[in-house]
Amino acid sequence: QVHVAESGGGLVQAGGSLRLSCAASVHTFSRINMGWFRQAPGKEREFVAAISWSGVSTYYADSVKGRFTISRDNAKSTVYLQMSSLKPEDTAVYYCAAGRTEWSHTLGVDLREYDYWGQGTQVTVSS
Repeated sequence: QVHVAESGGGLVQAGGSLRLSCAASVHTFSRINMGWFRQAPGKEREFVAAISWSGVSTYYADSVKGRFTISRDNAKSTVYLQMSSLKPEDTAVYYCAAGRTEWSHTLGVDLREYDYWGQGTQVTVSS
């Protein structure tokens, strides 16, 4: 059974930093791309960042580029999201997702390209 679990959320002041972690018990972890999405109250879930199965390629939403960094440790089946220079508009529930296709060379920004999702972790940035 696949299990994806995010951790590391919390309350932080604007300008601060947080690091989110996502542990995924997916047996294909080292062969699939991983992504982070977020959903603010009253808004649709949106793409934040994605990383290739090898960790070599990354892709970011324009709104977080230069402030967030996605990384992974395949030995630990874990993906991370380092968030810096946080803004109140970053407030949302952050979700980790496991990609559908092994060895994919395309970093998906559409949530339909991801098969397994965690329950999310709340990030609140105060002004």
